[in-house]
Amino acid sequence: MAKGRDYSRMERVNELCREIVADSLERVDDVRLDLVTVTYVQVDSDLRHATVYFTALGQGEDEAADALAENRRALQRAIGRQARLKRTPELRFKVDDVIEASARIERIVAEERSRRGHDAADLGEDVGR
Repeated sequence: MAKGRDYSRMERVNELCREIVADSLERVDDVRLDLVTVTYVQVDSDLRHATVYFTALGQGEDEAADALAENRRALQRAIGRQARLKRTPELRFKVDDVIEASARIERIVAEERSRRGHDAADLGEDVGR
């Protein structure tokens, strides 16, 4: 039974850290972070590290990652002030490629549908003759 509670507690910690980092980014005066979205935070169970997954629209992801790294300590301090945790996790930043992967899958599906539509149209023309 303890495992179920641990899981939900860690999910709450993950979401709390995501909210704190996202809110804190809005107050950072760095144009490289204007279009950065924090999509998920994965905090290790020992609370030593947390991986912040993000997407960056407009500018390059490398620029956004550099800006996040430069502001890491301020973001960690925000977590330390706002979250009631035994320790403040050290933040790491990683590009969330889920959106890119889903767009790639959508393109593949659309191409396949288009190809099948053309094949069906070609088949229909041959059958009608």
